[in-house]
Amino acid sequence: MAAKIKKGDTVVVLTGRDKGKTGEIVRMLPDENKAVVRGVNVVRRHQRQTAQSEGGIVSKELPVHVSNLALADPKDGKPTRVGFQIKEDGTKVRVAKRSGDLIDG
Repeated sequence: MAAKIKKGDTVVVLTGRDKGKTGEIVRMLPDENKAVVRGVNVVRRHQRQTAQSEGGIVSKELPVHVSNLALADPKDGKPTRVGFQIKEDGTKVRVAKRSGDLIDG
């Protein structure tokens, strides 16, 4: 099945502590149906000092389930569902259901 959201997309969080926040997908975890979104689901963790990294309390983003995310419409930035269209040259593209705009040119 084709991916409705991908790395680099701008998404809106639909539920949870960060509801309404917008961010860019940094990493997809397709096996777990989760995505890491910049600036969303940020937690503070205690980290032990290692040879590579300094110890202390660090902030990091944890994955969010994709069912709690919706693609941001390219026109107005509001959440939209994703559809697919096949162009004249045979390529399959994603389309925002809200405005009908192409998501990936």
